[in-house]
Amino acid sequence: MWMDPENIQRREMERVYGSISPFELKNKLISLATGRKKVTRTLLDAGRGNPNWIAATPREAFFALGQFAVQECRRVWNEQDLAGMPIKEGIAVRFDTYVKSNQSTAGVKMLQDIIFYGVSAHGFNPDEWIYELVDGIVGDHYPMPARMLVRIEQVVHDFLIQELCDGNPPIRKFDLFAVEGATAAMCYIFDSLLENYLLAPGDKIAIMVPVFPPYFEIPHLAKYKFDLVEIKATAVDTEGNHTWQYPKSEIEKLKNPAIKALFVVNPSNPPSVALGPDTISQILEIVKNDHPNLMIISDDVYGTFVDHFHSLFADAPFNTIGVYSFSKYYGVTGWRLGIVAIHEHNVFDQLISQLSEEQKRILHNRYASLSENPEEMHLIDRMVADSRQVALNHTAGLSTPQQVQMALFAAFSLLDKEDRYKQLTKDICRRRMNLLYEGLGLPRPNLRYGADYYTQFDLDQWARDHYGQRFTDFLQKNYEPVDILFRLAENSSIVLLNGGGFHGPTWSIRVSLANLDDEAYSRIGSEMHNVLQQYVDEWKRSEK
Repeated sequence: MWMDPENIQRREMERVYGSISPFELKNKLISLATGRKKVTRTLLDAGRGNPNWIAATPREAFFALGQFAVQECRRVWNEQDLAGMPIKEGIAVRFDTYVKSNQSTAGVKMLQDIIFYGVSAHGFNPDEWIYELVDGIVGDHYPMPARMLVRIEQVVHDFLIQELCDGNPPIRKFDLFAVEGATAAMCYIFDSLLENYLLAPGDKIAIMVPVFPPYFEIPHLAKYKFDLVEIKATAVDTEGNHTWQYPKSEIEKLKNPAIKALFVVNPSNPPSVALGPDTISQILEIVKNDHPNLMIISDDVYGTFVDHFHSLFADAPFNTIGVYSFSKYYGVTGWRLGIVAIHEHNVFDQLISQLSEEQKRILHNRYASLSENPEEMHLIDRMVADSRQVALNHTAGLSTPQQVQMALFAAFSLLDKEDRYKQLTKDICRRRMNLLYEGLGLPRPNLRYGADYYTQFDLDQWARDHYGQRFTDFLQKNYEPVDILFRLAENSSIVLLNGGGFHGPTWSIRVSLANLDDEAYSRIGSEMHNVLQQYVDEWKRSEK
C-alpha cells in the first residue's frame, strides 16, 4: 500500500511511542484525545486502573473515630486551638458514652462493631485496643513498633487469611510490614534482597508476563541489572483463545537453579486472571523437588476480585513474600495502603543464615545500631530499617492514621459475613466487561479465575479468527500495533494502553474496567468496533 509522507511520518511517530513505557505513551494519547475533538467529545481514559468507587462505610467509621479522638484530646487539655494527647485509662467507658450519644452519626455503629471484633476475636483489652486506634488516628507519635502497630497487625492478618488464603491459614502466622502501597513494597523488597546478598547485580530472576511495566523496568536499573527470564502466559483453549495461563513448558523454566527469584502479579495485569490450580501445583512441585531455595514475590492486589482466591504466599508460605495493596478494592489509591507479609518460617531468613562469614560481618555492621545480635534479625525487620537507610529506623513505618484506616477497611470486610461489598465490586467489573464486548459485537472472554478488573483484547487474534492470515499480514505490514490507540484517541477521545508495553501480545490492547461509568464501556466497545471495521475496509480496498 502506497503511503504519503504524512502517513510515513505518523507511522514513525507510532513506532517511537510504541517502544516506551505504556504510561508515558498514555500522556501522548491524552494530549491527542483532548485536542481538536475536545469540544464535542468527553475524554474517556480507560488507561489507568484507579476505580471510580470507594468503600464508604469504613471511611465513615474512620471519621467517627476521628471525632471521638479529638474529643479525647480536648478532654485532657483544651486551650483554644490547642489540645492534649489522649489518655488510655478509662477510654473504653468514655467510648461507650460517645457511642450512646451519637447513635445516628454515620460510621458510629460500624466503629462500635470493629471495636467489638478486636475484643471478641482476639481478646484485646478494650482500653488498649481503643487507645491504639485513637492515638493512631491522632498521629501524635511515631509508629511503634515501626513495622506495624500491634493490634492493627493482628486484624489485618485476619483479613489476609480470609481474602488471600481463602480462609485456610498455613501453620504459624505471617509477620506484616505496613507500607505506602504495593509499589513502595516492591521498592523495599528489591532493596532489602540486594542489601542482604539474597540477590546480586546480574543475577537471573524470572517474571511472569504480562505484568505491570514497572516490575519489569525496576530490575533493569543500574543498581540491579538483573538477567530477566520471562515466564509467558501463552496458553490457549481448544478454540485457540487466550486463557492467560502458563503452559507447563514455561513453568518448567523455574527448574533452572540459576534463577534466584520469581516475581508474579496474581491475578495478572492486564489480563486480570489468577494463576490456575495446575500452574500453582506445578510451581509447588518445582519448589519441593527441584528448587527449594526459590524466592517468590507475589503481588496480589487484584485477588479480592476472584472467587476463592489463593495466593502463592498461602500455598508456598516458606518461599513467598506476599504483597497486598488496599488501593483497588476499596477505592483508596490516594491513601497509599499496602502490606508486605513474610511467614515466620521462611527461606529468606534461612538463606541469610547461610551467607559467607564476610557477608555476615558486613551485615552485622550494617544493623549493629539496631540490635545487640543483628545477625538474628529477620528479613522483614531488616526491610523496615532499610526503608529508612537503617540510621533513621526510629522514624520508619507507615503513618499511624494510615494504619488505622487500613485496619478499619480490614475489619469492615471481616464483619461482612455475606460478602455484600465484595459482590458489589465484582458485579461492577463483570457488568462493564459485558457492556464493552456488546459494543464490540463480540462474545466476552470466558476466563476461569478471571478478576475482570481489566481486559486484554488481542487484535492479532481477532484478525486471524475473523478474516484470516492475509488480513493479518496486511495489518502487520501497514500499521504499527499502537495505531488503533492513536485512532481512538484522535477520533473518539478514548485512551487505552498497549498490551505489548506490559510484555503481553504485541498487538493487544488493555482496557481498565474499573475507572469509568458503565455507559462509557458501551461507547468504548462501539468505537473500537468502528476502528476494526476501518481496518477491514482499508484491506478490502487494497485487495481490489
